[in-house]
Amino acid sequence: MSAARLLVGAAALAAVALAGPVRAEDPSIRLTPPEIAALAKGGAGAGTSGVAGIKTTILYGDPTKSGPYTIEIRVPPHTRIAAHSHKDSRTAVVVSGVWFFGYGAKNLDPLVKELPPGSFYTEPAGVDHFAQTHDQPASVYIFGFGPTSTDYVEAADAPKP
Repeated sequence: MSAARLLVGAAALAAVALAGPVRAEDPSIRLTPPEIAALAKGGAGAGTSGVAGIKTTILYGDPTKSGPYTIEIRVPPHTRIAAHSHKDSRTAVVVSGVWFFGYGAKNLDPLVKELPPGSFYTEPAGVDHFAQTHDQPASVYIFGFGPTSTDYVEAADAPKP
């Protein structure tokens, strides 16, 4: 292969690498933890609880549009997320920290299950659920098929913009 072809190929790869997160249009994706850490972090986004302090990263797709998506949420210590549901069924994996997750119409301590890193859980469509962190933050990857929503059981519990 000529040096010119190698240079063109390397330039094309660099352009793809610098383009940012891969969206659903390009299903080929490989991200290391440092690459994920370098992605843009936002506040509460589509498919999240909207609670202040939670940082959201879209890893794949777009939760506001039809199609598969993956988001990461980073939740600070001592955070409580009130009972809510989503219109799409979702699955999730706890990546780091300890996540306390429960099902029901009210965030009650006796209903949560402690989920350490590597734990898996589901958020079935329309099923009320809630979560919290205690003394340490948690990072969770959530997988769904959008568009998604966040619908609080009690409207008063919904975070104010």
